[in-house]
Amino acid sequence: MAGAKRMTAAESFEVSKTDAEWRKILTKAQYWVLREEGTERAFSSPLDKEQRAGTYHCAGCDLPLYSSKAKYDSGTGWPSFWEPLPDAVGTKPDWGILGKRTEVHCRRCGGHLGHVFNDGAKPTGKRYCMNGLAMVFKPA
Repeated sequence: MAGAKRMTAAESFEVSKTDAEWRKILTKAQYWVLREEGTERAFSSPLDKEQRAGTYHCAGCDLPLYSSKAKYDSGTGWPSFWEPLPDAVGTKPDWGILGKRTEVHCRRCGGHLGHVFNDGAKPTGKRYCMNGLAMVFKPA
């Protein structure tokens, strides 16, 4: 995957905190998404409709993840991108009730961001379907 590094569950991360430290810096909802791999309700994030130029950063460690230039409206209700910034995210297989998916994490802190699918926009054909709670938008 362009821009994505495959991660393993046992991998350590550049930014590592205790559970208590994560709970101090994240809201309850951010903690649930980033650290417990939750999924926010579709159409609930203001970042889904964000259209300004800028960069989307990890809400856990502030790593730049996605450029607004790669954002598009997938109609799914979650902020979607056709490509992450270089060396920004990692992936791992995610087996669940929906079968096998590919989970996307921040490569620096391991925070759960969402999933990537092969039904996205050109030029990559990828849909990085992200939780808005996992990110902070910084205007250009």
